[in-house]
Amino acid sequence: MSKSGFVPDNSNIKKSSGTPNLSVNYKQNVLFKRNDQNIAYQLTSTQLPAMLGGAFVDLYMTKGHMREPHWHPNAWELDVVVSGEVQVSVLDPDTSSMHNYRIKQGEVVFIPMGWWHWIEPLSEEAHLHLFFNNDQFESTEGSDVLRLTPPIVFQKAYGVSAGEVAEAVAPITDTVVIGPPNDHSSYKKGYERDGKVVIKINEKVVPAEDK
Repeated sequence: MSKSGFVPDNSNIKKSSGTPNLSVNYKQNVLFKRNDQNIAYQLTSTQLPAMLGGAFVDLYMTKGHMREPHWHPNAWELDVVVSGEVQVSVLDPDTSSMHNYRIKQGEVVFIPMGWWHWIEPLSEEAHLHLFFNNDQFESTEGSDVLRLTPPIVFQKAYGVSAGEVAEAVAPITDTVVIGPPNDHSSYKKGYERDGKVVIKINEKVVPAEDK
């Protein structure tokens, strides 16, 4: 679509063609489904061709899940809480600082284009509307970055063990979007050892503060 992205006018709508389709049931288009309670629906110009310049995602999540870390290379994002409470975490690349925003119904967080971010429910259930200023917005998912980057790259760039990186990211076999995956047997819940909370990842005990 040659004019997708930000469009400042209605030049895509032609009087001679009559009124275009202006209504659609977006819940017929599932962006991603972890289960019935953790699901995202998407509306773009693919479903509604007249809607150039913007897109919409209807996101449902439950506590213990997360909209995984990601960024949008071609759109900003506005997160609006419909119900529940969430924490939206955003990395500011200009100041190299992380910001955590706790928001509930009636509150929003704006995420500039290209900024790394994720969403975590704080209430048992959360419902959000996400708006984008590109009708064909793109997402780069953290799970894809981790599983598709050769482990040796992490070793060369950061001085970490390529073998340990490969072992740590081995359970990430597909794009996650809403995590954790249903089958994440390599991850065990936190427990106490010698009075300290630890977790077990890939059969290795790791202090909770280092996870």
